[in-house]
Amino acid sequence: MADDRTDKARPSLSRQLLPAVHGLLARPLSSYYLLIASAGMLLLIGLTMVFSATSVKAYAANGNAFSAISSQAVYALLGLVAFWICQRLPAITLRALGKYVLGAAVVLLSFQNLVVMVKHIEAQESERVAGISVSLLSLAVGGVSVQPSELAKLAMVLWGADLIARKGAALGHWRELAMPLFPVVGLLFVLVGYNDVGTMLVLLALIVGLLWAAGVRLRVFGALGVLGLTGIGLLIAAASRGAGSGTSEAPNYRVERLTAFLTPLDKCDPGGTCYQLIQGRSAIFEGGWFGVGLGKGALKWGWVPEAENDFIYSILAEEMGVVGCTVVLALFSVLAYTGFRIARRSTDPFRRLAAAAITTWLVVQAVINMGGVVGLLPITGLPLPFISAGGSALIVAMAAIGMLASFARAEPDAARALNARPTPRWVRLVWAPLPPLPSPRRPVSTKPAKSVKSVGAGEGRRR
Repeated sequence: MADDRTDKARPSLSRQLLPAVHGLLARPLSSYYLLIASAGMLLLIGLTMVFSATSVKAYAANGNAFSAISSQAVYALLGLVAFWICQRLPAITLRALGKYVLGAAVVLLSFQNLVVMVKHIEAQESERVAGISVSLLSLAVGGVSVQPSELAKLAMVLWGADLIARKGAALGHWRELAMPLFPVVGLLFVLVGYNDVGTMLVLLALIVGLLWAAGVRLRVFGALGVLGLTGIGLLIAAASRGAGSGTSEAPNYRVERLTAFLTPLDKCDPGGTCYQLIQGRSAIFEGGWFGVGLGKGALKWGWVPEAENDFIYSILAEEMGVVGCTVVLALFSVLAYTGFRIARRSTDPFRRLAAAAITTWLVVQAVINMGGVVGLLPITGLPLPFISAGGSALIVAMAAIGMLASFARAEPDAARALNARPTPRWVRLVWAPLPPLPSPRRPVSTKPAKSVKSVGAGEGRRR
């Protein structure tokens, strides 16, 4: 009987752990530490998998197995610099930068699309114009490659969040919502989607996250969804006329890629559009629960196309198994929870909107990539954030994480805690300055409010 009473009195493991988890999450800087931990671990996993996927191929190409990972490590270092800079910038500076980043993205995208149209550049091809190497998705100068579409994501976060924050309650009117937001969004959709429908889908999700955080009415999302689907349909149809990497009088490659995942594998052409999907699925099957071991996967050596980029998740599944895939899914889940937590706790409208947009962008892109690899979603050619090989994509993503880190430090409780026990001055100079203290709440007045007629003309103008 005593043992029975002891078992009944002893709380379950979940009840013992939940208070500890709640206690950790209740700490002022928990959002900041969760963000740094999840993004940092994803970056380390990405560097490891890029080295595993490229070492033998790089050695066969130039006799140096570390050439590809060295380039990726440089991009990761530049990404950490971008993280450090964005973490230090105040919100007012980020808001001012929005229109300049947007202008640069529009100019670069316009130049890229114009060259692609005039030169009829197809996939895996490039043309040099005035010392600039132009390909379907990037611009390169002196060996430095930039994807303008990645810059467009960051521009929409900064410019869109600033615009919506300034409009405030006026967003309830269609005229205020439509001008100038919708024309700029439509322009970016065309410029980005002409070559890359997958990135356009991420941009659409980013806009939806912005408007959702702003509390826009549901009917606006319905109208935006109709416009987005119409635009996607037009861009898919335009591939038959030569848009993107399409060619006239040839099968529409965009339709084939977007519908391949619906075709059963036994009826899919292994030498055509389904080749990448079949090989990626084979790598997942080979991995099993625990994988074949890091660096021991065989399908990445020429069997899985774009093994270090679009389909790096299949290589992760082959070498680290279901366990490794689950770890990556858990880290992205923590990143999603932390980003939306920062948005919910931010008192500044710009920080709240930008945090929601950044989180939506990174999470939706990860879902589209992983869903395409496992066959649940169409293959769009999007990289997996922080893990796939790439330069500008990684740098821009790390800059976005830096902005989220700045917003996490500016949460009311975090700002009070940091200012109550400030770090040494050299730490603030090297790492990040102290966030501004939140404005104190005004006490609720018990006096009756003044009528509109009693307000003087001068006071009304000052308002």
